[in-house]
Amino acid sequence: MSQKNTKPDPRYTAADIEVLEGLEPVRKRPGMFIGGTDVRACHHLAAEIIDNAMDEITAGFGDRIDAEMDEAGFLTISDNGRGIPTDKHPKFPDKPALEIIMTTLHAGGKFNEGVYVTAGGLHGVGASVVNALSAEMTVEVWRDGKRHRQQFKQGAPLGNLQVIGDMAEGDSSGTRIRFIPDPEIFGGSIAFQPAMVYQMLRSKAYLFPGVTIGWKCAESLLTKNDGTPSHATIHFAEGLTDYLADLSQSRQPLIDSAFSGRIDLGDNADASTGKAKQRVEFAITWFALPDDSFVHSYCNTVPTPDGGSHEQGLRQALVRGIRSHADIAGIKRASELIVDDVMACVGAVLSLFIPSPQFQGQTKNKLFSPDAARLVESALRHRFETWLAADRARSQTLLESILAQMEDRKRRRLEKETARKSATRRLRLPGKLADCTASGKDVKTEIFIVEGDSAGGSAKQARDRRTQAVLPLRGKILNVASATADKAKQNQELADIAQALGVMPGSNNVDGLRYDRVIIMTDADVDGAHIAALLMTYFYQEMPKLIEGGHLHLAQPPLYRLAQGGDVRYALDDAQREALLKSGFNGKGKVEVNRFKGLGEMPPAQLKATTMSPATRRLLPVTLPSSKRQKTRTLVSDLMGKNPDKRYAYIRKHAPDMVSMLDI
Repeated sequence: MSQKNTKPDPRYTAADIEVLEGLEPVRKRPGMFIGGTDVRACHHLAAEIIDNAMDEITAGFGDRIDAEMDEAGFLTISDNGRGIPTDKHPKFPDKPALEIIMTTLHAGGKFNEGVYVTAGGLHGVGASVVNALSAEMTVEVWRDGKRHRQQFKQGAPLGNLQVIGDMAEGDSSGTRIRFIPDPEIFGGSIAFQPAMVYQMLRSKAYLFPGVTIGWKCAESLLTKNDGTPSHATIHFAEGLTDYLADLSQSRQPLIDSAFSGRIDLGDNADASTGKAKQRVEFAITWFALPDDSFVHSYCNTVPTPDGGSHEQGLRQALVRGIRSHADIAGIKRASELIVDDVMACVGAVLSLFIPSPQFQGQTKNKLFSPDAARLVESALRHRFETWLAADRARSQTLLESILAQMEDRKRRRLEKETARKSATRRLRLPGKLADCTASGKDVKTEIFIVEGDSAGGSAKQARDRRTQAVLPLRGKILNVASATADKAKQNQELADIAQALGVMPGSNNVDGLRYDRVIIMTDADVDGAHIAALLMTYFYQEMPKLIEGGHLHLAQPPLYRLAQGGDVRYALDDAQREALLKSGFNGKGKVEVNRFKGLGEMPPAQLKATTMSPATRRLLPVTLPSSKRQKTRTLVSDLMGKNPDKRYAYIRKHAPDMVSMLDI
């Protein structure tokens, strides 16, 4: 959690407020729009312009894209689509639409589904972001019988849109964009690399068999032996089937033919083109070795390297399809198959076309469209089951391989469980425990004890599976300071804690402790504090050596999230929230304040960053100084013991000094 700007400058005035206009935010914070300023981010510029050209092609308004890299490092992308509109915009009658598109964030034709049915560029920021981060850009448009041209420098127009002549006889409409990354943004050593651009273009050709892509590159830019040609015409008539075959060349196949095809999703033909608005295309095979597996997914020709909902639908279709086939064949043990077993050796290329997809951020690395999983699963599952039934020998080979993966998975899990159980002499671990995978005295491990399945679910997603375990509890545990010994012994939640830790309650021996740290992680409100107090009481009374050995800690989750633009801070309590509001931000816009209802409401990424990651979290060690042992014993007895009168007397005595506001 950041502690910047804790002492405000007394000279802070209105003159210190910076207002970014036009494309200035892009140049000021390029990482917000393209994910950074490294080589990958630089090539995101090329991807945006290529995506726009592909959107014209997939919409049915062209069939060719040309790409050229010259010796100066400029990349030129041309298409024979409709051409960017050059007429005046109704909202801005003094500017042509082309200039608005190139200089204004969130201006484009992808917001109107009547203009583009399925498009990869959706946010209206792609072309303008590329323009802002380019040292120079020239846009030429063939449209309405005229040739138009406008030039830009670092996002700003160098002049008005010019008509530079009439279209020649036989010329088609279209757009040509020539640009080069700005070294002020990316540094002088980062530039477009022919190999990366060429592979990007090849993937587009695979994804849409109807497109032909011309490629030309200056010889001086090419690297020897990387396979990038100086001239090429890229066209793949079989689309994803060709792509899968190309990717599988160096891998050992398990089956002799791929599961592939195209499925139109419902009765959704576009009247203007006759093509389906929604469709899924796929090519899937299996290999002999797990190391050869891969999944490449796309949505509207945009690569989604981090997967998303369409990949989830693919996985569910395959695992449920194989289970159904095995059930018909009478192989009952296949009911234990999980997604990992089916996907262990898979090689898959998936391409989904849907209107208005929801991506993660402007870089579009992950698809979040909630309906995509259902659409892909429902489309693929029946087709997959039919494919399995069509060739008994092939499906038998595939099923045997997947079942072997299942048995291997179960064997590895059993080995890990046996190793831990042997170390602790336990026959079982709590069913809700999500254990870490690392073992051995040289590995520092920790367990988070959390309240409820909701918080447990978030923590399990946020944890480092190798070194962090999570044990969800069912609400408030028993108060051992006021309960009978028999009642404490019969309590399942307390038994789960003891079994997970490998330490017997009441024992002074913690040699069997399975984790280096035991971390109590509860909500940041009064209920969470109460549960933490009950847990500390349990450890104090039943496992004091665990505290004396420095193993017990309290997590410090934030109660508030404060955001102003891209500046995000977290506050542990009301006082820190107020301090941040007064001095922790730069004054640029309204500060949004969100109060977390509990750990289960926190996104896993935020829970990890604020509370669980060793690099960024704050832990409070629970200690038991020898000089305060008698005082601690009395305090625990008074506050947590059976006598309510002592608790009431303590509250009456200390409440006026300790409580200024109740968090209810």
